[in-house]
Amino acid sequence: MDGKTDLQHMGRRARAASRALAKTSASVKNGALQGVANSLVERMDEILAANSQDIDAGRRDGLSDQLLGRLALDGNKLEGMAGDVRKVAELADPTEESFDETTLANGLEVAKRRVPLGVIGVIYESRPNVTIDISSLCLKSGNAVILRGGKEAIRSNGVLAQITRDAIAEAGIADDAVQFVESTDRALVGEMLGMTEFIDLIVPRGSAELVRRVGREAQMPAITGGIGVCHTFVDKTADVDMAVDIAFNAKTSSPYVCNALDTLIVHSGIASEFLPKVAGRLGDSGVELRCDRRARSIIGNSNGVTVASATDDDWGTEFLALTAAIKVVDSLDEALDHIELYGSGHTDVIVTEDDSSSQRFLNEVDSGVVLVNASSRFNDGGQLGLGAEVAISTNKMHARGPIGLKELTSYKWTVVGSGQVRN
Repeated sequence: MDGKTDLQHMGRRARAASRALAKTSASVKNGALQGVANSLVERMDEILAANSQDIDAGRRDGLSDQLLGRLALDGNKLEGMAGDVRKVAELADPTEESFDETTLANGLEVAKRRVPLGVIGVIYESRPNVTIDISSLCLKSGNAVILRGGKEAIRSNGVLAQITRDAIAEAGIADDAVQFVESTDRALVGEMLGMTEFIDLIVPRGSAELVRRVGREAQMPAITGGIGVCHTFVDKTADVDMAVDIAFNAKTSSPYVCNALDTLIVHSGIASEFLPKVAGRLGDSGVELRCDRRARSIIGNSNGVTVASATDDDWGTEFLALTAAIKVVDSLDEALDHIELYGSGHTDVIVTEDDSSSQRFLNEVDSGVVLVNASSRFNDGGQLGLGAEVAISTNKMHARGPIGLKELTSYKWTVVGSGQVRN
């Protein structure tokens, strides 16, 4: 079969599987997820062998250390993935939830009941853990999924998808609820984006180029946010040591991800104390500092840290690297204006001991996740109690921030009467 016919066939099978999955009990779904978690550990050697082949191919193709790091799996990562699947299994099943229940004056009992979206299409790059994270969330929320991973992880993703299919089939769920596009033909991406008959939501995970393409071409609803330009504002009342720890963690704990710090904004009232300390910590970890004039004059070459002058292009840049821009401002208002101008609506942080400043920041910063006195790295489905995430959305419709189980559902109205008719 050619690529188009094959995808259409996968779509039909996914649609049939989604109807069956929507009727599957929570206990069966949870058993299937426990089976997936167990299989990740039991079949570890098989997964790591496939991943090793991907790593070798990536090196031959000249992949950067950053991409190879995202691609690489080991025993600890697989144990962690299995643990995340078990956490999803432990969460409440959203499709068992009714809400906004009320009884009208005429006696009609009205409520909303959560229902799965149907079939989720996911186009993603680099990280094999996405295969498991998304599959587990889709299964628990009653959605079938069609996965199209990148060429660089084709072997790893293929094995992980097959392990998932085997485990859910053993638990009594149709393996077509999880399907993986084994071809790396890029033309298939365009085909998926037009499959409105079969795919209810499309989610891109990867580069800004991929996200923009999906936004342009998808004929079904799409989650096209996720580009993270993340700010941390250190207010004049901040605890300096806390602020240093937060900024350091936000930039260095995983610099290549969307919730890592990009721009550090510092109130002039605390800059002379804070900036030399944070520059020393960041510089020791190899972070390149791109500073405005005032920040550069304060940091200088203190602690042996060399800084560069920030350009206009540095504000509003998602670095995805050991690079951070630093700006000094004279007020909270100036910080808010900078975030409004250059932010992407992803993750923004204030470090402050002033309640009025923290409340203004929470109220006025229009981002998917806004934090007070905590690292931007907490914008993560697992960290926020969702078990895992399908993506982090900067959209406002239909979901925002980490997309977990409830975000993979819609609802229907249920109305129960006792013979009422309308006048």
